[in-house]
Amino acid sequence: MPVDHASLEVTRHQLASVCDAMGAALMRAASSPNIKERLDFSCAVFDPAGRMLAQAAHIPVHLGALPAAVAAARAAGPWRRGDAVLLNDPYAGGSHLPDLTLVSAVFGPDAPNSRPVALLVSRAHHADIGGMSAGSLPFADDLFGEGLILPPVRLFDRGRRVRAVWDIVAANSRTPEARHGDLEAQWAAHRAGERRLAGLLAAAPGFLGCCEGLLTWSRDLALAGWAALPPGTARFTDTLDDNGRGIGPLRIQARVSIGPEGLDVDFAGTARSCAGGLNAPLAVTRSAAFYVACCLLPTTPMNDGLFSTVRVEAPKGSLLDPIRPAAVAGGNVETSQRIVDVLFGALAAIGVPGIPAASQGTMNNVLAGGCDADGRPWAYYETAGGGGGAGPSGAGASGLQVHMTNTRNTPIEALEAAFPIRVERYALRRGSGGRGRWSGGDGIIRRLRFLAPATVTVLSDRRRTPPYGLAGGGPGAVGVNRIQRAGRWRTLPGKATFAVDAGDAIEIRTPGGGGWGEPDTERAPVNAEHLTR
Repeated sequence: MPVDHASLEVTRHQLASVCDAMGAALMRAASSPNIKERLDFSCAVFDPAGRMLAQAAHIPVHLGALPAAVAAARAAGPWRRGDAVLLNDPYAGGSHLPDLTLVSAVFGPDAPNSRPVALLVSRAHHADIGGMSAGSLPFADDLFGEGLILPPVRLFDRGRRVRAVWDIVAANSRTPEARHGDLEAQWAAHRAGERRLAGLLAAAPGFLGCCEGLLTWSRDLALAGWAALPPGTARFTDTLDDNGRGIGPLRIQARVSIGPEGLDVDFAGTARSCAGGLNAPLAVTRSAAFYVACCLLPTTPMNDGLFSTVRVEAPKGSLLDPIRPAAVAGGNVETSQRIVDVLFGALAAIGVPGIPAASQGTMNNVLAGGCDADGRPWAYYETAGGGGGAGPSGAGASGLQVHMTNTRNTPIEALEAAFPIRVERYALRRGSGGRGRWSGGDGIIRRLRFLAPATVTVLSDRRRTPPYGLAGGGPGAVGVNRIQRAGRWRTLPGKATFAVDAGDAIEIRTPGGGGWGEPDTERAPVNAEHLTR
């Protein structure tokens, strides 16, 4: 139907409000601190054909990969009122196993049961879904060692719970009650989104007719944006430290082209897939490219129209398009970050203005689990912020989550109330940002003291290869992991699983961001804004 740009803007924000309503309900209803406090979840609205219409400002690595999950859910069978499909299989639309994705259909008041008007999607990171170690991000040989694998299955069938699926999820988790609570929260989010969408349809029955125009408009804006950027092609290479199993460094190489038809990325030359879980499913690889496109075209609506202008190729069997059953737990959290570093490095070489130096380039994952003094099982998961890369307009920010993650930290009070852990230190890592005309942001220092025995996994990177600087700026400092036993500290590798006793402590010192520009001896190494963040 013919629509004007004002109507498209209204439709765009109405759809985004549905995602926001879903996210608010999910946060309030969740059981685990990882979802309730850290907000490690994402919500989106799709059309019945599986095209993303709108998303909330949640987790980039989730949102760009959701189209593959919706395609898998749609293939599971016809939709009926009250249906909801659950999945986490990385080779059938998932990202990594702890991310449980729920897809449900919305029907209009007069729509046939087989003709939904929209699809609602939520993806939430569950703190434990089984596998070799607590937290379900182990350094496994293959996918089977990482936890429960769910192909698209119905969690609700015409409004009725499929109890067997709920029981299977709970039986495979070290914290079954939390899994039930968080799945309930996801379902509550979908009901909230359906109510919000029903209200919009009642107020303006034809507003969904604008969706085709919204996607076309977004694509047109994206093509105009690409045409306005400097055209060109460049290659860039960066590495992951290792796979946690003694293999590394792992090369990620990209050939990036910008032209009037969009962004083309070819990852030929990237390392082969390997054991240890750093392989990124192609959906995650594409998600990183979509994120970079959104950074370059910030005023373009983030939907399928924009995504259709980004083309990604990766060698089959490589680190960025592994073959089942290659392990993928760390690809979502670590490899996705390095993909962004590589793409920004290539864009800087092309001459795209405003490109920053590398940010910390890791999520600094810390996972732990065991039983508390009363014998109750617990599982803790958290990522840690670090330094942002400096750019031509200013210093990098300090102590923040960068690029493919957008979570909060767990408040110390909530962490200590939920787990047998005491937070002894939480501070900026002063001087860890790279020097330059504008300095990179500083990382953080986070020290955890365990009050009960536990199994701990640290999954981190940039412990050997520092975040690069640009335009003559210096690199950020590499990260450092340490453990204290019997009063003595020793350095840990960037990727390790180990046991701790009550009284042991670990300390994570996260990388700083790269600096930008030749250092100016007349300028202080950081500006006032940088110091106060």
